[in-house]
Amino acid sequence: MASQERQASEAVRSGRIATIARKTKETEIRVRLDLDGSGQYRVSTGIAFFDHMLESFARHGLFDLELEAKGDLAVDLHHTVEDVGIALGQAFREALGSAVGIRRFGACLLPMAESKVEVAVDVSNRPYLVYQLELENLRIGTFDASLTEDFMYAFSQSAGLDLHVEKRYGKSPHHCVEAAFKGVARALREAVAIDPRETGLPTVKGAL
Repeated sequence: MASQERQASEAVRSGRIATIARKTKETEIRVRLDLDGSGQYRVSTGIAFFDHMLESFARHGLFDLELEAKGDLAVDLHHTVEDVGIALGQAFREALGSAVGIRRFGACLLPMAESKVEVAVDVSNRPYLVYQLELENLRIGTFDASLTEDFMYAFSQSAGLDLHVEKRYGKSPHHCVEAAFKGVARALREAVAIDPRETGLPTVKGAL
């Protein structure tokens, strides 16, 4: 028991940090993620709206995020968005380490202008995505908002998250998608926080 408490406290002191490099024929991505940061970010994917969403994710999760992605944007945005989700999820899972002492569950009901999105997450290492963010149109400038689901799926699978994203209401696709990214960040911020009363893994199974 004392050993698990020590692991949890050491994780906070040293910072839960991971660096991931992922290269395919379609994309080249580097991610550095610090779960115990202050919301600092440096993001470049070549997709302006997506950069804005990832910056919001970092700021509202209080994660320090450095992310650079180069992809075949002339072909489509899909490869870059999906592969960023994979790489960011891998970094999240690695930075989480043993997961000793985390709260595990998090939720956020986030309003943005006329929109409201509900997010719930279980850092369970049993990935699943429930995504109910129906939009009245899919264009946010040049960004295809349907790619948000591709990102969330890739991220949740690689990070080992049971992730639920549901639009309560809303009209603006920009507001709905941004509320989703911020809601995921806030829910994860709660879920990965170290609970001072938790002395081990938050499960009766003995492992996540």
